[in-house]
Amino acid sequence: MAEPTDIVLPTDQTEGTTNTVGKWFKAVGDRVELNDPLLEIITDKVTVEIAAPAAGVLAEILQAEGATVEPGAVLGRIGNHGGVTLSAGVTLSEAKGPPGGIASAAAQPRNDNPQSSRGGEAADAISPAVRRLLQEHNLDASQLKGSGRGGRISVQDVESHLAKGSPVPASRPPVLPSSRLVPHTTMRKTIAAHMVKSAATAPHVTSVFEADLSRVLAHREAHGKAHTLTAYFVRATVTALHKVPEVNSRWHEEGLELMADCNIGIATALASGGLIVPVLHEAQDLDLAQTAARLTDLTTRARDNRLEPREVQNGTFTISNHGVSGSLLAAPVIINQPQSAILGVGKLAQRVRVDSAGGFVARPMLYVTLTIDHRALDGFQANAFLTAWVGAIEQWS
Repeated sequence: MAEPTDIVLPTDQTEGTTNTVGKWFKAVGDRVELNDPLLEIITDKVTVEIAAPAAGVLAEILQAEGATVEPGAVLGRIGNHGGVTLSAGVTLSEAKGPPGGIASAAAQPRNDNPQSSRGGEAADAISPAVRRLLQEHNLDASQLKGSGRGGRISVQDVESHLAKGSPVPASRPPVLPSSRLVPHTTMRKTIAAHMVKSAATAPHVTSVFEADLSRVLAHREAHGKAHTLTAYFVRATVTALHKVPEVNSRWHEEGLELMADCNIGIATALASGGLIVPVLHEAQDLDLAQTAARLTDLTTRARDNRLEPREVQNGTFTISNHGVSGSLLAAPVIINQPQSAILGVGKLAQRVRVDSAGGFVARPMLYVTLTIDHRALDGFQANAFLTAWVGAIEQWS
């Protein structure tokens, strides 16, 4: 009999972040074909589908939904029909339901405890993912009605319970009668953890400059508005990084690592909530048109959840164009660790400036900030970077 095939989380799926098992698309006992989508892995950067490495039957699920896993971890196993043993000792012959197919639900781990239904559900009848959710929200299994076999409680049962604003136990401070609790998504929790870690790791200092976009807008108009303003911001960033290379760096206790390539991440808000940072690799080798085309492709696929893992990895510097949603100024913008700085670009607005003759004139202006890791950089380097950035924008030819 052939040995089962391991379903492994590839070691190149993520960079410096946690991996959480999302939804399993197949149940134990289900038939799978080579390259069938089996499950999704969720990080704060990207959601990745893991495909079946072989054809056969899903014999074991070793990592439940909600579990945190490391690259290289075995997530489950695929076996053949003939006598393969399923999780918790259930064989395919035992897992078969009505004639004509395998009942996936019947292949779940068995529990002989008579209290495994609904409120009295025994601890070993609750999956790790459900147990984690119950603990996080201080819930008792007796509060929930399970929809699974024998009244088993699923992750969806817990989430539905929370979404309905169901009463919480007395041990937890009650929410206001006019409010409701919306459970955090995995992405939101991971982003929160990274923001806290970055703020605690790096002393943040922000410099603020102002830029006149008259010449950029004139150039864009002359070319039929073929390029987004973000493309111009990326080109100005490359210029500034070349003039102040220390900004394109990573802090190490033994020294400052200066990066050879300008791999510029663009913070992109998602309609479903959360944030993702697709990376424009080797931006120093692109011109304006190439930059604009690559940006459009990356941000479109980011919002459609179609990015590949490599497209959110190895960023060396990040731009947060928060002005697109109306923000004039944001400070500090939290640094995308392990980078040393992040650029914030505010909303473009007409503001009054004094011209060379002493008169008043309206100009298209925006505030631009550079938030630095003060371990790696000092204020004079931040100001030198912003001087170069503003110069590239205001002297655009």
